[in-house]
Amino acid sequence: MEYSSKTLKALIEAFTSLPGIGEKSAQRIALYLLREGKAQVDVLAQSLLDLQSKVGRCSICFNLTEEDPCDICQDPKRDAHQICVVEEPKDFMALEKAGVYRGKYHILGGVLSPLDGVGESQLTIEPLIERVKNGEISEVILATNPTMEGEMTASHLSKKLKHLNVKVTRIARGVPFGGSLEFNDAITLAKSLEGRAELE
Repeated sequence: MEYSSKTLKALIEAFTSLPGIGEKSAQRIALYLLREGKAQVDVLAQSLLDLQSKVGRCSICFNLTEEDPCDICQDPKRDAHQICVVEEPKDFMALEKAGVYRGKYHILGGVLSPLDGVGESQLTIEPLIERVKNGEISEVILATNPTMEGEMTASHLSKKLKHLNVKVTRIARGVPFGGSLEFNDAITLAKSLEGRAELE
């Protein structure tokens, strides 16, 4: 589609580079911002700048945070004996939205995928092992997504954790194979956590 304004075209192209936004959606957003005026654009621009300058990773769990350690790692009401291991911050958000888990978290930053060149060194596996070695952890819940890579990563972690005298469990199959935590409802996620099983 041709646009008479190079600036408008550049903005629409920038929006379409984001996941889940097609050209029509990008066009709608761009025209909305034009219609709303400078104040709305300034708020959006400042939020994007703040995202880069203020949001980092927690040095303990590797979740996104503006404070280090993050709120959950600092929260004395959270169960410090449990760590729920998830792939990405979006998976943490899905579990927190479900409101059924009250322990701590560990964000891997992805899954093992040799074909894509993602090995153990690209993930936060070693810091997880150190947390279990040095902490008061009695259970590690593996909540990687039920995909081939997620299952492989869970199996690898289970083998690495077993000799550390910690209970290793896997979320139950309420989450369908090939699915993603972020797309499951709160009840499904709750049942998956409740029905977790210890890995052999």
